[in-house]
Amino acid sequence: MIALIQRVSHAKVEVDQELVGQIGPGILVLLGVEQGDTQATAEKLSQKVLNYRIFSDEAGKMNLNLQQVKGQLLVVSQFTLVADTKSGNRPSFSSAASPSLGKDMYEYFVVCCKQKGVLCETGRFGADMQVFLLNDGPVTFQLKV
Repeated sequence: MIALIQRVSHAKVEVDQELVGQIGPGILVLLGVEQGDTQATAEKLSQKVLNYRIFSDEAGKMNLNLQQVKGQLLVVSQFTLVADTKSGNRPSFSSAASPSLGKDMYEYFVVCCKQKGVLCETGRFGADMQVFLLNDGPVTFQLKV
């Protein structure tokens, strides 16, 4: 399971010009699910996302996590994160989870985040989405478990 996280001032996701998720300051998570990912994987990655210190303290150092700054979370499924791009000019998705496993793990990841009391908005799994964000920094990290 891979999460590409971006610290944002605000972010939103639309499907067919309909707003389906929107947050203020916080983290946009683009989430890719791989074959073999389990609920334990989702739990571990959700903990890492929520506890990753990417927000500035009073001294301007990245020492605070999402919960400490009372930030919000927008989680968008993105299977292209698990693409193998090592050879050729076309990505391979052979390591991507099946759509049913991907959806189950995506939804479970969201549940794990909400259980920690974080305001968590989502995209729509499997939809053609338009994601809008204002990256704060820019600050972007790839997290894997």
